[in-house]
Amino acid sequence: MPFQHKEDSHTHLDTARLEAFSDGVLAIIITITVLELKIPDGASLATLKPLLPMFFAYVFSFQTIGTYWNNHHLLLQIAKHVSPGIMWGNLNLLFWLSLIPFTTGWLGRNHGGSLPTALYAAVLLLCAVSYSILQHAALLHSENRAQLTAELNKSWKGPITLLCYASAVGLAFVNPIISDVLIVLVSVMWFIPDRRIAKHL
Repeated sequence: MPFQHKEDSHTHLDTARLEAFSDGVLAIIITITVLELKIPDGASLATLKPLLPMFFAYVFSFQTIGTYWNNHHLLLQIAKHVSPGIMWGNLNLLFWLSLIPFTTGWLGRNHGGSLPTALYAAVLLLCAVSYSILQHAALLHSENRAQLTAELNKSWKGPITLLCYASAVGLAFVNPIISDVLIVLVSVMWFIPDRRIAKHL
């Protein structure tokens, strides 16, 4: 029993360490993103108008990062221990999330541009794909693997998210506004936290 208790504590520590590292990185990503909102020189409402595209880009980026933070926290709870696959999957997700500040800034300063819109959507697509990879790695080390897999496979959110982001990348070169609508649609769809994992914990 003492040995088992020590092993459980070590497993918990590993999960907590990974989560703490991820929380720190996500906090830095949000901080860098908000720094793209430059303080205007004037004191009138007119000086704020040029900042609106950047502000809206920041809002959706903040909501996206926040959604990943919420679901990431729950996802790590289903793993009995942190495997190399989970660690590398987590780093892969954080890498693509770390590019959001750059793409947010470029999109905000060049709103309506095909390439900035396509790159922003592409990064969001790769974030979604990376989260799916991490989710698969976590499920491999879950005690309720079969039940959770069945529950997650019933959802339509994941496939629709990938489809919307992939479509937004291509449609950015046809009409960037359509891409913007698809990105907003995904943000609205995920505004309500995903409770599929929470009810099994």
